Amino acid sequence: MAGPGSSMLYSFLLSAVILSLQEMYRAKLASTELFTILGGFIGSLFFLVLLTFIGNFQETCGMRTGWGAVLLAEVIALIAASTVHRVCITTCFLFSVGLLYEVNKISGAMLSANEGKTKRH
Repeated sequence: MAGPGSSMLYSFLLSAVILSLQEMYRAKLASTELFTILGGFIGSLFFLVLLTFIGNFQETCGMRTGWGAVLLAEVIALIAASTVHRVCITTCFLFSVGLLYEVNKISGAMLSANEGKTKRH
């Protein structure tokens, strides 16, 4: 597993790549309904990577990560999605909620697995 510093760097670089590709292909993503939905999904991937960056940044600085990081990442991702198309805002939000649910579920499973390992020893 990567440490918070390297994970922060990788997520920052990946968020820059996703955002730049989204802006480069803005016209193509706004051309049809299916591409507009794809633009919202790309925006939600940007949200996930940006949330990883913010969470690792807060952990590196010694701050506690909470819902503020989620809201900040979501607002930035929705603003980025709004540059493509208005419908991308809605689909980005819906896909982001789904991704956040899955990340929370995986995080809970990993946390309970780690607690189980420490209790056995």
